[in-house]
Amino acid sequence: MINEIGVLGAGQMGSGIAHVFALSGCHVTLYDIAFSQLNKSMALIKQNLERQAKKGTIPESAVGETLARITTTRDVFGVVASDFCIEAVTEDEALKLEIFAKLDEMVQPSAIFASNTSSISITRIASVTKRPGKVIGMHFMNPVPVMKLVEVIRGHATSEETFQTAKTLVAKLDKEVAVSQDYPGFIVNRVLIPMINEAIFALYEGVASAEDIDNGMRLGTNQPMGPLALADFIGLDTVLAIANVLFQGFKDTKYRPCPLLVKMVNAGELGRKSGRGFYSY
Repeated sequence: MINEIGVLGAGQMGSGIAHVFALSGCHVTLYDIAFSQLNKSMALIKQNLERQAKKGTIPESAVGETLARITTTRDVFGVVASDFCIEAVTEDEALKLEIFAKLDEMVQPSAIFASNTSSISITRIASVTKRPGKVIGMHFMNPVPVMKLVEVIRGHATSEETFQTAKTLVAKLDKEVAVSQDYPGFIVNRVLIPMINEAIFALYEGVASAEDIDNGMRLGTNQPMGPLALADFIGLDTVLAIANVLFQGFKDTKYRPCPLLVKMVNAGELGRKSGRGFYSY
């Protein structure tokens, strides 16, 4: 039985993952190198739990109980006793490989490793470990406490036992599984990122304003958020990183990132997190 969860990375995704696992009854060790980020993460988790309690989706008593099940650490060795480690750091392949190689050396051989990567090869990540059968992709959607889907991605060597354990954990979190094979972008981003990129091309080529592009897609296709506003929400640097993975992985020009996207990222206009993207915040 999986009870000890290690979450590596206390950003928006890592915070959400820690939140849902702790709410489900697991003990979570949340690791990040930055003390300030850990404090910010715990404040965000508390705020989101209180919001859930106010809406009546969880009892008020669950707020304190859930927070008590989360331990924070700046020492990666803090996750050494975990049964299941999930990495949720920046979408940077080199960084992820470094983390998985380090985890493999120090965490018990029976532990399963998962990555929350939105596009990077699980097979490639697993290759730096001595336990490729125990490595799997679990791509949560943002915001994690709200979104019901988890993409589960099987690497080339992922065992059936690891796959079934991941599926059981997703069910424990009261979420749904979409199973993907290990190809660039998996399912959601294979479809989503080209749509966002095409919306950026439409803006770049002067087809319409950002507002009209977003209103057209929001009102015309019943999406809750237009593609440019969604790109700002995701982070334009993340959108570009995934677009590059698709472009490099398939070597197909239909995945070529729009020059406007590249320029905005180079200028530090990353969307909501920087205060400016296709819109100002």
